[in-house]
Amino acid sequence: MRLKMTLAVIGAGLLLMTGYAAAENAQQDKMKACNVEAAQKGLKGAERKTFMSSCLSGGTAAAAPATTQQEKMKTCNADATAKGLKGADRKAFMKTCLSAKK
Repeated sequence: MRLKMTLAVIGAGLLLMTGYAAAENAQQDKMKACNVEAAQKGLKGAERKTFMSSCLSGGTAAAAPATTQQEKMKTCNADATAKGLKGADRKAFMKTCLSAKK
């Protein structure tokens, strides 16, 4: 009886260790895949950091922000120019536009 109990405890321990190793390998594989995708997209700096965070937390490229900061800047500049904004009004508009979530 005692031998059976000991074997059961050892078996459970081995199963837990195997599960941990598999989870660790899965995380490493995910890190590699996210790194490759970020490199393919040419992401650097804060953009890469944001993408990696999203990718590693289970998000995909589609879950990452649809527009990059550069694209946002271009769009906001075009909108400010179209509205004829200058000086403090343009600055306030740009601040609001660039911080808006899209």
